[in-house]
Amino acid sequence: MNKEIRQVLEGVRQGEISVEQAMLQMKTAPFEDIGFAKVDLHRKARQGTAEVIYGAGKTPQQMAGILDVMKKNGQETVLITRLSPESAQELAKSHELSYHADARVAIVGPMPEPYGLGTILVATGGTSDIPVAEEAALTAQVLGNKVMRLYDVGVAGIHRTLAHLEDIMEASVIIAIAGMEGALASVIGGLADCPVIAVPTSVGYGASFHGLTALLSMLNSCASGVSVVNIDNGFGAGYLASMINHMEKKGE
Repeated sequence: MNKEIRQVLEGVRQGEISVEQAMLQMKTAPFEDIGFAKVDLHRKARQGTAEVIYGAGKTPQQMAGILDVMKKNGQETVLITRLSPESAQELAKSHELSYHADARVAIVGPMPEPYGLGTILVATGGTSDIPVAEEAALTAQVLGNKVMRLYDVGVAGIHRTLAHLEDIMEASVIIAIAGMEGALASVIGGLADCPVIAVPTSVGYGASFHGLTALLSMLNSCASGVSVVNIDNGFGAGYLASMINHMEKKGE
């Protein structure tokens, strides 16, 4: 159950707030219409995670307007993905942010303390996969997870992967990121006892078809427990890993 809703219900049970006050909090407008965007204010209540801003295709002014609404409604930390350096520089004039150029990610507000069930391990086949990996890792961190990075452990030198068996075995979720033929996900999937999220990247020569070869390879993995997100979708992998790492038993 979402933490905010639970707090409201606990407040009613303990007599700290009235039923009427609780109903008022629950009935708050689910979105705010600012013309060019309808900012979803109830996403955290529905899904456990607040809205994220996809920066590509939005002007700095539009993103600033969305940020203003989010901050006004109590969202302390906001993640912006696929943000260009130019837009980040312009946006920084009106909002204090931390920009990670390699991942094209900006974070507005403090990084929350980890409160997930365990550690999310982010592994890459090569150094060229790090931009996608950083998008995944930063997404997971913003969503309140402890993250371990394990970069450049691809199957071209399998001993590099095997040297980190303890880390692989102790992870609660693993994100395996690779281009070329995408074999890393199958290798890790055959070693780990936790869910593995495979991310194909567009890294590779001509026959990799901008990540399509890795995508098909990962979809056809013979290792059980491997799921696949879209090409270069580090955000999607980090988000899914966070959901898994925050699972709890639902009430009867």
